[in-house]
Amino acid sequence: MGQIWHGSPLVTPFLRLGSSRNILFPERGRDVAFTIANYAYQDGFGRETVTFVRTFQFTRPRRFDATMIASDRPGTVIDYLGAHQHLAVDLDFRVSPAGGLVITSGDQRVSALPGSPRCPSALTGRATVHEWYDDSVDRFRIEVRVTNPVLGPVIGYQGSFTAEYVSTAGDGGVPRHVRPVRESART
Repeated sequence: MGQIWHGSPLVTPFLRLGSSRNILFPERGRDVAFTIANYAYQDGFGRETVTFVRTFQFTRPRRFDATMIASDRPGTVIDYLGAHQHLAVDLDFRVSPAGGLVITSGDQRVSALPGSPRCPSALTGRATVHEWYDDSVDRFRIEVRVTNPVLGPVIGYQGSFTAEYVSTAGDGGVPRHVRPVRESART
């Protein structure tokens, strides 16, 4: 990633807390090595699932895990954040004018609590992710920005990457270390 940043010092305790569950992290940096491993599989509830494990190589590697499933609500994808899927976030997808993918977050719920209560907006982070392929450099590009209505900018990163497509057929499927520790049944 060309740049990884976070907002005011007021967000640092939340970022540290998130790092304990592979959601966010408090580090900043430039030219930080980055990998993302995506795995498609059926979860323990039989749902088609895609898990994204992002690893940022700071002095101490930091992960940001997310697991997406299609919601029962048409046009909605649910993104479970972290290794324990404590947070469930509704996602909206659209195509950018340049042909890239723009993902914006919507309602957020605490899936670890009974009834998955909705988070008050003052306690949420609103994310915008823009990914596209840049033919001029033969790389994918990404820009991520998370904001909070009270604290302002929370965290973000921008950079580029290449892709390698590896078949997992015949190797036993999805590695255990990328599967969530806990799966949420909410759809």
